[in-house]
Amino acid sequence: MAKLIVVGGGAAGFFGAIAAARANPKLEVIILEAGKAFLSKVKISGGGRCNVTHHCFDPLELVKAYPRGQRELRGAFSQFQPQDMIAWLRAEGVKLKTEADGRMFPVTDDAETIIQAFLRAATQAKIQCRTGAAVQSILKEETGQFQVNLKGGDRLEADFVLIATGSHPSGHRLAATLGHKIIPPKPSLFTFQIKDPRLQGLAGVSVPEVIVSIKLDQKKKLEQMGPLLITHWGLSGPAVLKLSAWGARTLAENQYKMSLTVNWLPDVNPETLRQQIQTFKTEHPRKKIINLAPVEIPKRLWQSLAQFAAIQSEQNWADLSKKQLNVFCQELTQGQYNIQGKGVFKEEFVTCGGVSLKEVNFKTLASRRCPGLYFAGEVLDIDGVTGGFNFQSAWTTSWLAGQAIANNID
Repeated sequence: MAKLIVVGGGAAGFFGAIAAARANPKLEVIILEAGKAFLSKVKISGGGRCNVTHHCFDPLELVKAYPRGQRELRGAFSQFQPQDMIAWLRAEGVKLKTEADGRMFPVTDDAETIIQAFLRAATQAKIQCRTGAAVQSILKEETGQFQVNLKGGDRLEADFVLIATGSHPSGHRLAATLGHKIIPPKPSLFTFQIKDPRLQGLAGVSVPEVIVSIKLDQKKKLEQMGPLLITHWGLSGPAVLKLSAWGARTLAENQYKMSLTVNWLPDVNPETLRQQIQTFKTEHPRKKIINLAPVEIPKRLWQSLAQFAAIQSEQNWADLSKKQLNVFCQELTQGQYNIQGKGVFKEEFVTCGGVSLKEVNFKTLASRRCPGLYFAGEVLDIDGVTGGFNFQSAWTTSWLAGQAIANNID
């Protein structure tokens, strides 16, 4: 029997192993997991609910959620996409539900449902699953086989190796020794640390839609739109997380110290806003500015920005000066905040970087450098924004790798 060794017992490792074993029963499959438990990232994802995938079934739209890997994933998603993952899970007895923002979870709201489905499928496919099996080195022998050496001293032979170690440095190290270029990993999907008097005391305030942006140079900027959440340490929410993903390398190069522009009112242009405020001033001259806002904005945020514009707590709309109006309009549509560092987005640590995509065939996920070697999941230089996209790229790449390995056996 031909033998496949899968390095990494996470989402991509398990799904690739199952895909290969089911597609070719003549294949002996072994999963080697360095840690004490399988699928540990699946367990904590989505706050323990497991955000399995996203309700987007058009590959051309789906790839827009990936700051790195867009071009390569387009063809891959035409082979295996969220609809296929939903059908696969349904066949395993797992039903999913879609939330308003498109994220998909098991109806049980429990990641353990997904974990048990994978463990059952692996058992049924007669896959050997080993924990505490850290791989020290992988050598390509003259016979074409691989020698996989474990830290405990065990030595295994394999015809195929699938590296699916996630963002763990061990996978990058193994890939490098087998001839692959590694794009230096950097954090992606993180919150911004911002200490600013305008945000002080506003932790928990959320705004349904804002535009956040960072300048790349005099002409270019990165911009994202979406909900924003003010936290104890600065800013979070989908808009910030998406911006951190697209700007991961730029932010890292600048040591996470950059100027962030926040437009709290993306539906109103600055000139319209100015006219709106002037009209409101005329209509409500005796009303206090801090108590009555002419725009849809959380009251506490409105009051904080008013204070920053030097508006007194007792000041009426009739007494709004031109200077105060200018500052106010600037703050509402082009507020400047200094990012002083990055926070962590829960426990869902995502990185950009990994095995260079130029060195991998995306029809099969086979190495272009080392015959018999395959990759899947986040060990590659692929990352998605929050919302189930990172899991979907893991399912897609590992399924394609599993199929290709199974079809590569005489």
